[in-house]
Amino acid sequence: MDALAGLLDGPRAKGAFLLRMIMEPPWSVRIEDEAPICLMCVTEGEAWIVPDSGEPVLMRPGDIAVARGPEPYTVAHTPDAAPTARIGVDGCCTTLSGEPLAQSMRLGVRTWGNAPDGGTTVLVGTYLMDGEVGRRLLDALPGLAHLPADVWNCPLMPFLDEEISRDEPGQSVVLDRVLDLLLIAAVRAWFSRPGAEAPAWYRAMGDPVVGRALRLLQNDPAHPWTVASLATKSGVSRAALARRFTELVGEPPMAYLTGWRLALAADLLRETDATVEAVARQVGYSGAFALSAAFKRVRGVSPQEHRGRG
Repeated sequence: MDALAGLLDGPRAKGAFLLRMIMEPPWSVRIEDEAPICLMCVTEGEAWIVPDSGEPVLMRPGDIAVARGPEPYTVAHTPDAAPTARIGVDGCCTTLSGEPLAQSMRLGVRTWGNAPDGGTTVLVGTYLMDGEVGRRLLDALPGLAHLPADVWNCPLMPFLDEEISRDEPGQSVVLDRVLDLLLIAAVRAWFSRPGAEAPAWYRAMGDPVVGRALRLLQNDPAHPWTVASLATKSGVSRAALARRFTELVGEPPMAYLTGWRLALAADLLRETDATVEAVARQVGYSGAFALSAAFKRVRGVSPQEHRGRG
């Protein structure tokens, strides 16, 4: 599995939801759902995203923002507008005093707001759960990553805006996949910016030798890799691979593989009912005992304890 594709493993485990928000000033919505990942795209008008810590961000048509929870934030027509609605951890919208608003603000299929012909339209995609694999990349993002329309051009946004209000067979699957692609495109565009602080392993993907080695490890973690076999597949000597990999990634190949295997195992333990033995073999360990020993050594808890905390 590619590391960018791994972004979706955790979120997809418990699904995602997508809606179109149509608003007419004055409006202000307090977001307290603690969702790990939320994408916001403005297709008409303007909207401000106001994090509790950090500067407000003005969103214009074509812009996209990735907000990382669990910290709350406000979305409004002006940065100083007082919230009149709140979205809580259950995803329900209420007044600040707790009165439900979901039905009164429903405007149609996957459409919500205070006016059907409002001047501002925002597409909102929220992932309900993240995972260890995706977190290896998302942790390098700021709490609010904003990509203005003039620094990226994604053809997925007009398509998503057109498709979101349709109610046809299989439509939710189509929207889920488009949302997934939009997330990957946004993250990739963010780390492609000049001076972007991408993780070392992500930057190393562009190296012809280390990038190949990383993909081999990520795509087939259960293989009994050694530095020698990895070097052979990468077309260099064992010493050359070990030196260059450590220089670019910040850790030796086998240490990276251990971290990758344990991240995969951590997600499988929480997202599936597979036994520890089955998980161990799926990620490259000889059995439950070997996985448990590595898990305890690196993470400080047993696989069973980790699963129980999910």
